[in-house]
Amino acid sequence: MPFDNGSAPRGHAAGIGLMLASVLLFSLNDVLGKWLVASHAVGQVLLLRSAAALAVLAPLAWRAARRPGFRVERPGLQALRVGIGAGEAACFYWVVGHLPLADAMTYWMAAPLMVTALAALLLGERVGARRWLLVLLGFAGVVVALGADLGAAGLPVLGALAGALLYALFLLCSRQLRDTPDVLLACFQMLGGLGLGAALLLQGGWSRPAAGELALLLLLGLVATLGHMGVTRALKLAPASVVVPYQYSFLLWAAVFGWLVWGDIPGPEMLAGAALIAGAGVLLFREQQRG
Repeated sequence: MPFDNGSAPRGHAAGIGLMLASVLLFSLNDVLGKWLVASHAVGQVLLLRSAAALAVLAPLAWRAARRPGFRVERPGLQALRVGIGAGEAACFYWVVGHLPLADAMTYWMAAPLMVTALAALLLGERVGARRWLLVLLGFAGVVVALGADLGAAGLPVLGALAGALLYALFLLCSRQLRDTPDVLLACFQMLGGLGLGAALLLQGGWSRPAAGELALLLLLGLVATLGHMGVTRALKLAPASVVVPYQYSFLLWAAVFGWLVWGDIPGPEMLAGAALIAGAGVLLFREQQRG
C-alpha cells in the first residue's frame, strides 16, 4: 500500500511496534515450551501445540485454498519444507529442555547467516566478498558462544546447532515458495508438527496433563500463531529493511525471561557471541537490501 510523506513514518512505526510485539509473543511461546518439556514429552508438546494452532489456521487456510485457480505450488518442495520445519520444532523443544533459553536462542539466531551461505553453496546465488565477511563474523560469534557451552553440555549444544541448520533450510525452502499464501505455509507447517508429534508419541511418553497444563499446551499454539500473523502484518506495514532487524530482540527477551523464570544469567562468552551474531545478522540483512 503506498504511503504519502506524512503517513510513511507512522506506517514504519506501526510495523516496528508489531514486529517487536510478535517477537515478544514468540519469546513467550519459547518460555512456555521450555516450561512444558520439563514435565511432558517433546512429542506431546509438539502435537498439542500444532493442534491448537490448526484450530485457528484451518478456516483461514480453507478460504485461501478455495480461491479460483488455486493450486499447491511445487508439492515436493512443500513436503520437504514441512518435514524440515517439524524436525526443527521438535529439535528446539528438546534443546530448550537442556540449555538455558538465551543460549539456545543465540545459536538459533545464526540461522539467517546460514541461509546466506547455503544459498550460495546449494542454489548458486551470488554472494559478494562483504557478505561472506559478515557471514564469517557471525560464525565467529557462534565459536565464541560455543566456548561457554560445548564442554559442559556437548550434545544439547550440537542439537542447537543442528536445529539452527534445519531452521536455515526451512527459511531457504520458504523463500522458494513466495506464491503460496502465508496462512497456507503456516497451516502446512503445523500439519507437519502434528504428524511428527503423533509419531513420536507412538514410542510412548504421553502423560495426562492437569487442567492448567493442558491450557498452557493449547496456549502454546495460539501464541505462536498470533506471532506468525503479527510478523506477516508488520512486513505489510513497513519495508523488510525497517522491521526485520528488530527480530534480534529475541536475544534480549530470552535473556530476560531466562533470568526471571529460571535464574539463568548468560556468561560473558555467550553475551559476546550473541552480540557478534546479532551485529553480523543486521549488517548482512542491510547489505542484502542494498542488493
